[in-house]
Amino acid sequence: MNRRSFFQTSSALAVGSAISPLTPSAQAVSISKNAADPAYKIKNSGIKHTLMGWCWKPMDTLLLAQHAKDIGLKGIEGIDRKYYPDVQKLGLEISLVGGHGFSNGPCNTKFRDEVITKLTEGIDVAASVGAKKVITFTGMKYEGMDREQAIKNCLDTWKVVLPHAEKNGITLVLEHLNSRDDTHPMKGHPGYFGDDVDFCVDLIKQVGSPNFKLLFDFYHVSIMNGDIIRRLRQHKEYIGHLHTAGNPGRCELDEHQEINYPAVMQAVLEIGYHDFVAHEFIPTWDDPILALRHAAMVCDV
Repeated sequence: MNRRSFFQTSSALAVGSAISPLTPSAQAVSISKNAADPAYKIKNSGIKHTLMGWCWKPMDTLLLAQHAKDIGLKGIEGIDRKYYPDVQKLGLEISLVGGHGFSNGPCNTKFRDEVITKLTEGIDVAASVGAKKVITFTGMKYEGMDREQAIKNCLDTWKVVLPHAEKNGITLVLEHLNSRDDTHPMKGHPGYFGDDVDFCVDLIKQVGSPNFKLLFDFYHVSIMNGDIIRRLRQHKEYIGHLHTAGNPGRCELDEHQEINYPAVMQAVLEIGYHDFVAHEFIPTWDDPILALRHAAMVCDV
């Protein structure tokens, strides 16, 4: 065998071995925008699709919910609570209830009372509508912050609220956010304390409650840490909720971004996660509902 033949053979073997771990369905899905099907409906039930409503503003919330139902989504989140009864009448679950904002978080004692009040309220709302999760954040770094004290502040605050969550069967999910992207107020959050996903998992371990887990956002993890599939496997017992979006740009899950969502979603099934996966990208296509259908297709496992 000459040198050229050797490298051609080796390349073919390498490609085959790289593809083989994926299931046929993961290999077959095209993420191309051109593959978007305006009539697509979710076919599989490995996960429960939901969406983050704020991304589709200014579309009417109930119209968005009707589209979500037609596509086959199971829930909705990130909407005004006044719409909860109407979207539930459509047969959608409330997949996640808001608590406090990501800026005013428990790392700063200045916001301790606000965080406790809003998380307690969020737990009560979740319990009243049959939702199982309430979101929380670390908050932003601040001038003169001592890292160890800020960690203690977070832990102490969450531990005040968690007995109420446990009593009501509600899980608090801590979202890790990226601090790199400064191009848009909702694409990145410079100064966010919990910008390392492994650090957030360590906080969860220190809290030590089965009702305190991680909101693993593929977009934010891709930016700050990468190695998404390995981290899914590493942290599987601490994952309580998932969010999608394309990176860079928090865009659609198409060929213009770098996350291989078909493979990632297969890994989600492999770790035994079958709960909500929320689509939280900011549509750029002329037809934002087609973008949602496309995301559902790409992640339909």
